[in-house]
Amino acid sequence: MLRPILRGKNKFSLPLSHFLVVLLALVGCSEEGSSAVKGDAPSTTPAVRVTATIDISRKFQRIDNFAASDAWSCQFVGNWPENKKNAIADLLFSTQLDANGQPKGIGLSLWRFNIGAGSSQQGEQSGIKDEWRRAESFLDNDGSYNWQRQAGQVWFLKAAQARGVSKFLAFPNSPTVNLTRNGKAFASNGTPNLAPARYEAFSDYLADVIQGVERVHGVTFNYISPVNEPQWDWSDGGQEGTPFMNAEVAGIVRALNTSLARRNLTTKIDIAEAGKIDYLYQEADKPNRGNQIDAFFSKNSPHYVADLPHVSKVISGHSYFTTSPAGQAVASRKQLASKVATVPGLEFWQSEYCILGDNAGEIDGNKRVLGIDPAIYLARVIHNDLVVANATAWQWWLAISPYNYKDGLIYIDQNKTDGNFYESKMLWALGNYSRFIRPGAERVDLQVAGDRKDENDALLASAYLDTQQKKLIMVAVNPSILPVQMNMEVKGATIRNIIPYVTSDKENLTPGSPLQGNKEITVAPRSVITFVADLQL
Repeated sequence: MLRPILRGKNKFSLPLSHFLVVLLALVGCSEEGSSAVKGDAPSTTPAVRVTATIDISRKFQRIDNFAASDAWSCQFVGNWPENKKNAIADLLFSTQLDANGQPKGIGLSLWRFNIGAGSSQQGEQSGIKDEWRRAESFLDNDGSYNWQRQAGQVWFLKAAQARGVSKFLAFPNSPTVNLTRNGKAFASNGTPNLAPARYEAFSDYLADVIQGVERVHGVTFNYISPVNEPQWDWSDGGQEGTPFMNAEVAGIVRALNTSLARRNLTTKIDIAEAGKIDYLYQEADKPNRGNQIDAFFSKNSPHYVADLPHVSKVISGHSYFTTSPAGQAVASRKQLASKVATVPGLEFWQSEYCILGDNAGEIDGNKRVLGIDPAIYLARVIHNDLVVANATAWQWWLAISPYNYKDGLIYIDQNKTDGNFYESKMLWALGNYSRFIRPGAERVDLQVAGDRKDENDALLASAYLDTQQKKLIMVAVNPSILPVQMNMEVKGATIRNIIPYVTSDKENLTPGSPLQGNKEITVAPRSVITFVADLQL
């Protein structure tokens, strides 16, 4: 969770082996695509040579969703002029193509709705100085509900639904201020801001919100995430938030399971939005707040809640502070995947990320940058979370940001009633995954080997099988300033009508001409591209 510690059509067919030999060819054939960023290698520089091997018989995780959050700007942007907020909603949710085959948006498949704690109603008395980080609550002090609150956010809920989004997750950062120990939406001295005697009331409140939003606004929350980053102290008043120990998380989950069951709701409980993925598989530096896979999914744990009918078979965590250096990013995700695999049927959701900190000097989370550099870094993070950690969902933090950080997909003027909005390359880099890898697609094995020595510059590629739509989707990221020549070896299928979509410094999921043969590949520097092909098994 963003916090003040930020430093932040002609048709043809060919064997799959031939298709993969031409993987990424478009960028190499495009004059625009071959000049992705300042500092590209001169044309005389020899390309790195790699071989990619795919095996569609080796299947891994099934993708559930790609998502982003409505915190906090949607409360204001949802009241902007219709043409502007609809344009923003199209960028986030649309799966439509324009007349030229250009995607209108990145087609998010889940939307995260922040259930506010009421700091907005408190105004300056809330102790949260930044008005844009306060949030309304549906609950009034007298215990009644006002379902017209959070109107801007509800507008985006409905806009997502109208554009085909079918999955929604609700999350509070703090219990409503009516229930907290200190009457505020952030904690005091690192103390959990909800007394155990109020777990039931908090759970009833969350269930009431789920039921009320569905009844009044027609949107069903498939998931409820009752705690957020319980490892942090949340005592500085930078935003709504509260810490919890594992025992307290389990107590809240048990109470919430009962509240959902009483109302016959189908909503599943998502736990536990760990502040970084390390806390999922080890104690790390937070005693009684780490090792959360064992804490909640081991039958030997006093905090075991996996047998409750409303608890989803998912452990969720955030990729903050674990993405650099590249070798350590991979190592930690291997540990996570290994730990998740010890619990039969358990999935890992990467449920929040934006670029924070200095990332071992690789990229600085400060300063808004709309260009390709943070997009390439982001694509590398997504790749590692999907391919190494086997994430079945990947979710970004601020869909819309007014800030001068690398925290937004779309940036806006900090204006509550109107303003300009700005697309970032990070939006389109995420779109290389979210727009084409639809819920239900399965990741299949794709290995890249070659003479690249620097792990920060290595070509990254992953492949996904969508049997429902009979598509093969492949995403490749070239983070290097050098071009790459690629040969690929695959068996077992026939591909037709292969369309590449390019994101570079000059292109945003720009479609290319269908690939039509076996050509030597030159993969352009600093670009992300997705290939979508019709599949015959």
